[in-house]
Amino acid sequence: MLEFSLSGDIYAWMILPLLIFSARICDVSLGTLRVIFIAKGFKYIAPVIGFFEVIIWLLAIGQVMQNVGNVASYIAYGGGFAAGTFIGMAVEERLSLGNVVVRIITNRDESKIVEAMRGRNFGVTTMDAEGSSGPVKVILTISRREDLSELIGLIHEHQPNAFFTVEEIKSVKEGVFPKKRVGMILNWRDPQGFFRKGK
Repeated sequence: MLEFSLSGDIYAWMILPLLIFSARICDVSLGTLRVIFIAKGFKYIAPVIGFFEVIIWLLAIGQVMQNVGNVASYIAYGGGFAAGTFIGMAVEERLSLGNVVVRIITNRDESKIVEAMRGRNFGVTTMDAEGSSGPVKVILTISRREDLSELIGLIHEHQPNAFFTVEEIKSVKEGVFPKKRVGMILNWRDPQGFFRKGK
């Protein structure tokens, strides 16, 4: 009888909370990715993720409701939610999904950075503008997020003192982008065919 009781306590206070914690990490991570995919226009992937997210959530909440008096289950549920949110954002960051627009503003000669960007097959648009201290050049380009570190490296190399901003955009059509490194993965990331080879 004592052995059975110990076994039941181990399940109730260790195994069950661990299962709930793990399930919450999975469903919240999927939920975070689903919201990000919706915001970025991946309308075919988001519903599939949502399907698995809800099933896992039902399993987790079902176990919590069956063990209402188990405080460890509540702690595991909340902890899994927090951890799942963090992990979901980390995964999205590693996937480098979507596109960004980069604006570079400089009061120095922009020819070298423009040449370097075009040499790496970044589409570049330049404009004359007026800053607070005189004439400036505004350089615009749209980049895949996975190429952003390369682009920022070019800015630091050729215009280390330039002011630049990076903003998320939902979608682009046409344009010039660096060649895709892994065709299958990038085709999956671009279900609507936004990226087309520039001429």
